[in-house]
Amino acid sequence: MGKVIAIANQKGGVGKTTTAVNLAASMAATKRKVLLIDLDPQGNATMGSGVDKYAVHASAYELLVEEKPFAEVVVKETAGGYHLIAANSDVTAAEVRLLNVFARELRLRNALKDARQQYDFIFIDCPPALNMLTVNAMAAADSVLVPMQCEYYALEGLTALMDTINQLTSVVNADLKIEGILRTMYDPRNRLANDVSEQLKQHFGDKVYRAVIPRNVRLAEAPSFGTPVMYYDKGSTGAKAYLALAGEILRRADKKTVKTSISA
Repeated sequence: MGKVIAIANQKGGVGKTTTAVNLAASMAATKRKVLLIDLDPQGNATMGSGVDKYAVHASAYELLVEEKPFAEVVVKETAGGYHLIAANSDVTAAEVRLLNVFARELRLRNALKDARQQYDFIFIDCPPALNMLTVNAMAAADSVLVPMQCEYYALEGLTALMDTINQLTSVVNADLKIEGILRTMYDPRNRLANDVSEQLKQHFGDKVYRAVIPRNVRLAEAPSFGTPVMYYDKGSTGAKAYLALAGEILRRADKKTVKTSISA
C-alpha cells in the first residue's frame, strides 16, 4: 500500500509547491509509482507539472465534491513522469460545497482507498491555510512533510502548525505523524539561517532532513517552463537537492520496514 504524505505549511512562500512537484519527480525518477494531488486552487503544482490547469477535463473538485471515480479524474501524462490530480479555480468552490456534505473531512481519504494500491507514494500539495481542503489532506495522509525557511517568523509558524497537527490527530486522523521538516531556500552564508537551523535540529532531532534545499535560480525558473527542475537543469544544485531528499525518504522508509519486521 502506498504511503500518503501531505506537504503542508500554513505560511505561504516557503517552497511548498516547489517541493511537491520536485519531490514527486525525483521519486518517479527512482522508478517508484507516484501520484501528486494538487489541492491548492491556484493550481501551481498542476502548471509546474506541465499540465494546463485551464484545459483539464476534471480536477480535485470532481473527485471531492462530485465523487467521480479516481480513474476519470487522474492525469497520467505529466512532465515529471508521475500521475496527477489537477487543481484550478474550481477547487475554491469545493471548499464551500464540502461544508454541507456528510463526513466532509473524509472525502479525500475515501477517494484514495483503491488508488493507494496503485502507487508507492502519494504526495498532496496543500493550500497555505487551514481550511477544509487541508483538513481533507491531513485526514487522508499517513504523515506531514513541512517545508520551511530558516527565519524567525517561519519558526513561529512551525509552532502553530505543530499545534494544528496535534489537534487534527485527535479529531480526524489519530495515526497522523510528522514525516520530516525540510529546510528550503537555505543560504549558509546567512547567520540567522544557520541559527534557526540549529534550533530546528535541537528541538526536532532526526525529524529534520539532512537534505537542504538551497536558494537556486534554476528552481525558480523551472515552473515557468512547466517542468520539474531535474528536467530543466539536472545538474543544478536544486535538482541534486531534491534527488538527495528523495533518497533520504526512501532510506528512512526502508529502516522502518526493517524495524517492523524485526519486532514482529
